[in-house]
Amino acid sequence: MTSISLSANTVSEKARFGMRARRTIADIITYVLLALFSVFVLIPFFYMFSTSLKPENQLFIWPIRWIPDPIMWENYVRAFQELSRIAPGLDFWRILGNTLFITILAMVAELVAVTIVAYGFARFRFPGRDVLFILMLSTMMLPGIITLIPIFVIWRNLGLIDTYDPLVTGIWLGGGAWAVFLLRQFLLSIPKEIEEAAIIDGANTFQIYYKIMLPLVKPALLALGVLIFQGNWNNFMGPLIYLNTPVKFPMVVALKFFQESLSKEAPKWHYMMAMSTVMAAPILVLFFAAQRYFIEGLTVGAVKG
Repeated sequence: MTSISLSANTVSEKARFGMRARRTIADIITYVLLALFSVFVLIPFFYMFSTSLKPENQLFIWPIRWIPDPIMWENYVRAFQELSRIAPGLDFWRILGNTLFITILAMVAELVAVTIVAYGFARFRFPGRDVLFILMLSTMMLPGIITLIPIFVIWRNLGLIDTYDPLVTGIWLGGGAWAVFLLRQFLLSIPKEIEEAAIIDGANTFQIYYKIMLPLVKPALLALGVLIFQGNWNNFMGPLIYLNTPVKFPMVVALKFFQESLSKEAPKWHYMMAMSTVMAAPILVLFFAAQRYFIEGLTVGAVKG
């Protein structure tokens, strides 16, 4: 019996070792494939950064010189000096301030609007709730170009063209339907018993929303915050339509304005790449800093007891 037991244990150990070996090999293959895919994805970013550091006589040499010689860090300063020459008053700090002002205010406005609407659809029962929710989702099927002219006419009649109000104030009236849907699904995963316990303890609706629900959906809010920040940081069409004065431009419109102005002269692609790198860097830093919450927030979670 002892020999049979030892043989069975040996077979079991070999089976576990084989499973671990196969799992290790599968993990190695997965990581190798992900690394190769990441290299292909990062090549354009590295080329952009490399070009931003090149002297003008190395921009179009072949084969591509990935590491400039010499490295021209001053290209970043000269790029914004060129922009200030083309549009007096539009320097780096002005552009950055305009971009952060629009992006942060719009992000806060959309998060507040989205959380209120999603909380109402997820935790309250009222006549026509499902119909209203479907109608809200159906707005995602409308191309933005359809509502562009009517919304522009409204802001023009209010006398708010060439101000930041169309880019910030209008968002307080409602966030994106996709964000409401995502946050509603996250709220639906929270057990009803938590809310009922709070009501028994004497909490009102606002206290339940602010002190209980919002902390529980923090991962979803952070994920939405990253996406909304990116959307407003890269928003080109809105500022292009509503802003006329160059000193009010955010970075994405200033970059296009810079490109169009330089097209009349000799193109300075190293300066363009320097400005593009400055524009892309905050989004990359934000994503890597919040990637754990970002991934968690995009999956419908459950409350852990």
